[in-house]
Amino acid sequence: MAAVKDFSVEEKLVNLLRLQKIDSKLDEIQILKGELPMEVSDLEDEIQGLTARQTRIEEEINGITDFIESKKAAIKESEALIAKYEKQSDNVKNNREFEAINKEVEMQQLEVKLSEKHIRDANEELAEKVKNLEAAKKQVAVKEGVLNHKKGELEKIIADTIKEETALREVSEEARKHIDDRLIYSYDRIRNSYRNGLAVVPVERDACGGCFNAIPPQRQSEIRLHKKIIVCENCGRILVDADLNDSVEAK
Repeated sequence: MAAVKDFSVEEKLVNLLRLQKIDSKLDEIQILKGELPMEVSDLEDEIQGLTARQTRIEEEINGITDFIESKKAAIKESEALIAKYEKQSDNVKNNREFEAINKEVEMQQLEVKLSEKHIRDANEELAEKVKNLEAAKKQVAVKEGVLNHKKGELEKIIADTIKEETALREVSEEARKHIDDRLIYSYDRIRNSYRNGLAVVPVERDACGGCFNAIPPQRQSEIRLHKKIIVCENCGRILVDADLNDSVEAK
């Protein structure tokens, strides 16, 4: 948010430098966390996918088990019909009836054999699914172990830094109120352009503190005067002199 006061160039540089130092401390905390937040998120997504696969295999196992039970029931039904037809064959009156009953018996015997084949095939598939389920469970257990370890590390870092990080974020927000919108936009754009997040850097050993490109003596003199905001011609970072840099603290 733009400040009400019209700051001088030197005050603007001081405010920008202070904000940079505050944000750099916040960056240090993020570096301390490293890749842990991303690793935790990736592991959680992976476990979710593995758990969904495990659930899918369990559903497939239940489906195969139900299929086997239905075929066992079909065998019992066919066997009951065979017993019924065999009993009827004792009371046949002619060859035509006898042949008809025999045909029914043979048909049910074929149904029994077909159901038994379906059961054998299903049992083979079931054994494979059970093996896959055990592998999936082991995968989930291993990933959960790694996740718990990573979470523990991250939670410890967060616990150690939460007070400092919260305070720094509050100070950063407050510092932004003393810088006009145009400068804040430029500052954020430059910060987001570089992995180290440095948008305001001092001139060190006659070179830009960001890209280490040489700064001509005349340019250094202009920087020390604090009459205008000067950026590095090579990397675009805002330049300040070493004395100003040393005098400003991240309060």
